[in-house]
Amino acid sequence: MTRGPVHLEVAVGYATARKGVPAAATFRRWAGAALAGRIREADLAIRIVGEDEGRALNRHYRGKDYATNVLSFPAELPEGLPEGVRLPLLGDLVLCAPVVAREAAEQGKTLNAHYAHLTVHGVLHLLGWDHDNTAEAEAMEQLEREILAGLGVGDPYAGEVR
Repeated sequence: MTRGPVHLEVAVGYATARKGVPAAATFRRWAGAALAGRIREADLAIRIVGEDEGRALNRHYRGKDYATNVLSFPAELPEGLPEGVRLPLLGDLVLCAPVVAREAAEQGKTLNAHYAHLTVHGVLHLLGWDHDNTAEAEAMEQLEREILAGLGVGDPYAGEVR
């Protein structure tokens, strides 16, 4: 585990209406909480999109023809760097505002709590966490719960049946 403060550069872009969407500083705080103790330096971009762009990205990169709540695109090291050299570039997150809003309403969560969860979830994906099997999913969900609790956000999985 890495100690000390995280040097974090987060570029937040809004490609859709901003009504109900958190401010860039809020996304930075959530991303910083997910990275704290795990990485010392990171650059990432967060893009908030509408349904059309979210669907197009999900179709192109995952072969799924619908908009999803969050997409994570980890950065890849450029060829030619010596082995072991790491850049601070972590990757990109894309959050689809209409999907996030719809899910929050359906799940009885506040919009901010759902954005916080999806930001933390996406950043953990950028760090290599996944949920391809039950053990991985349980470990990732527990880490999300701990990070979110530190932000004052309740358990995003409460009430879910697996």
